[in-house]
Amino acid sequence: MTDSSEVDAEAEFDVDQWQTELEDKRTEKDEFFTEHPQSPIPPERRESFEGLEYFEPDPAYRVTATVETDEDPAVVLMETTAGREMRYLRVAALEFDLERGDGELRDGTFELAAYQLESPNEEPLFVPFRDKTTGQQSYEGGRYMELASDRTLADGDEIVVDFNLGYTPFCAYSETFDCPLPPEENWLEVTIPAGERFE
Repeated sequence: MTDSSEVDAEAEFDVDQWQTELEDKRTEKDEFFTEHPQSPIPPERRESFEGLEYFEPDPAYRVTATVETDEDPAVVLMETTAGREMRYLRVAALEFDLERGDGELRDGTFELAAYQLESPNEEPLFVPFRDKTTGQQSYEGGRYMELASDRTLADGDEIVVDFNLGYTPFCAYSETFDCPLPPEENWLEVTIPAGERFE
């Protein structure tokens, strides 16, 4: 089960509707973790599972990023939690601004790389990342986002990056899962108090 952010930077943004949909997704995910046979929570721990922990929804961490695509994507070898390597293609860079708590923009523009598995597929863009909550308020192995698009992205396109949909990989809950770790280029030197918590 994954969390995807739709690519639709031009649609009118309704904060109330967004928050309702976000809360519904969180409820649905808690049900999946509690009841589904493919839940990453070990069966013996599901009865005591009380739901995932989240930062409070914050629309300031739903940003519009400018896309820079790569016509000849470089291969990136991502280390995994089990000590293996997985091959991904770095297909795009996503540039965006972030607000501070007072509503003013933080200094500088931030960037995250977006990846896809090397084999041809129609999978969403994979955006693993670390930030200054990593290992403290969120999982030590970083968090993930997936950005779904119904079209081929081109240079200069805009895409919604919603950190409120940032989620913890399954390997945080069970060693039976092997998860890629965010490459250093996706380590953000800023606090992102949005999405799933893990302490």
